[in-house]
Amino acid sequence: MASNAIDQTRRMLSLVTYLRERPGAHVSDVARAFGITEDELISDLDVLPLCGTSFRGGDLLDIDTDGDRIWWHNPDDVAAPLRLAADEATALLVAARAVSTLPGLRESDRQALLRATAKLEAAAGENAGASARLSVTFESEGGVFAEVDRAISERRRLWLRYYSPARDELTEREVDPIRLFAVGHTYMEAWCYLSEARRTFRLDRVAEIKILDEPSSPPEVELRDLSEGLVQPAAEDPEVVVEVGPGGRWVAEYYPHDSADELPDGGLRITLRTPDPTSLRRLALRLGGDGHIVSPADLADSARQAAREALAAYDEHDKHPGGSYGRQEQGR
Repeated sequence: MASNAIDQTRRMLSLVTYLRERPGAHVSDVARAFGITEDELISDLDVLPLCGTSFRGGDLLDIDTDGDRIWWHNPDDVAAPLRLAADEATALLVAARAVSTLPGLRESDRQALLRATAKLEAAAGENAGASARLSVTFESEGGVFAEVDRAISERRRLWLRYYSPARDELTEREVDPIRLFAVGHTYMEAWCYLSEARRTFRLDRVAEIKILDEPSSPPEVELRDLSEGLVQPAAEDPEVVVEVGPGGRWVAEYYPHDSADELPDGGLRITLRTPDPTSLRRLALRLGGDGHIVSPADLADSARQAAREALAAYDEHDKHPGGSYGRQEQGR
């Protein structure tokens, strides 16, 4: 069974202790002890030399293998007591202080974080000085975060006005929140009564939010493993290729994709997968001259047809300016 990133990380943490106590261990013995293949073990050993006690690149694990035995050449150096450098202390302290100001953070968690920050300042000594001159503020989604966190704590339902980029519209919906998580952006996983299914909502796309009196009772669902990313398209989902100009680069931010290759004109060639390719016709209409669907061919043709129909509707309006739209304009 293939392991995910979390399994591999846990295994390698144990592997470091195991190898320290068994210098020159045989590859076959170690693989058998950890219940993995020798190829999986060699893959772990290829990663370990990139790890160490400093994110600046020093004090890395000097581990190698000749294919039969495993040798760790600097276990004593890496095991020496850690000392925070100025840049490390600054990064940790600034991050800790910023997180402690997050709206919605439980008071017990905030106090625990502040105690840990005080201990870190004492350990860093004079290296902590630079962090006092730096600060980080969070975007307005913090208010939404606070409401979601409160709803989860109090087991209450939420009402949302939510922007859906795929449909380019605001929708109103009631949801039972399940959890908050961050993968690049901050998200809420919830049971959506509009869709009658589990859905994921990006907090910065929530236009309005209210906590309802109704209790939250989401169905029992298995939480997804997010170690390999938020969106994990199925292998059988159709592939769609979209080319956009500089004005359409926003597509790569709003639509999960497999790749986004630079084009000579400053645009992007974006490859993505979706179980419903026809849902991207609206995207093609929004892009206008800023992009087009390249493949599959039938989707590109249907997008062009939709654009022609939209243009025809405008032409028809120009021929009959006394229609409802024209009357509304005259009444303004």
